[in-house]
Amino acid sequence: MAMSIAAPHRWTADEVRALPDEPGKRFECVDGELLVSPSQRLSHQWAVGALFDALNAYCRVHGIGAVGVAPSDFELDRFTLVQPDVFIVPLVNGRRPVTVEELAHPLLFIEVLSPSTARADRVIKRASYQRHGVPYWIVDLEARLVERWRPDAEGPEIVTETLVWQPEGEFTPCVIELPALFAEVHGER
Repeated sequence: MAMSIAAPHRWTADEVRALPDEPGKRFECVDGELLVSPSQRLSHQWAVGALFDALNAYCRVHGIGAVGVAPSDFELDRFTLVQPDVFIVPLVNGRRPVTVEELAHPLLFIEVLSPSTARADRVIKRASYQRHGVPYWIVDLEARLVERWRPDAEGPEIVTETLVWQPEGEFTPCVIELPALFAEVHGER
C-alpha cells in the first residue's frame, strides 16, 4: 500500500506579511520557504551601519540611488519576500522612492552573515537573488571578507582588501577599504 506524503507548505509574500510581529524576529520567504531570523549581534549592526554610511555618501554625491537597511520588504515574486540587511534601489525622478510601488529593480543587496543566517544567505537567498538578476554581497565578519556574487556568476569573487562597486553608467567607482571597515566593526580602531 502506497503512502501519500503531504507537500510542504509553500509560503507566499502575502502570508508572510500577514504574520504577527514578533519582537526580535525577522520573517522572510524565499521560493516559498519560510525563513525566521533572530535579532543580530552588535557587530552585525555596526557592519550594516558602516556599509550604509559608505554607500549612502557615494550614492548621494553621484545621484545614483537610495540606500536603505532592514527591515524593509522586497517582493521579488509571489513566493519571495526578503529583507536584505543593506540595499540600493534606483531613484524615482531624482528622489528616493516613498512607496513600495515605486521600488524598481534593486541595484545591490547585501547580507551580513551571522551564525543563524549563514545557510540562508549563502545558499537560499543567493540562488534566488541571482535568478532575479540582483547583484549581491555576502559580508563575512569572522573571515573578514566579502563574497561578491554577480547574477550570472558560477561562483563568488572573494574580496579581502578593496571592495569596488560601480553601477552601470559613467560614474567614479565606490571604493570601500575592507581592512579598515572590519577593524571599525570589531572595535580595533
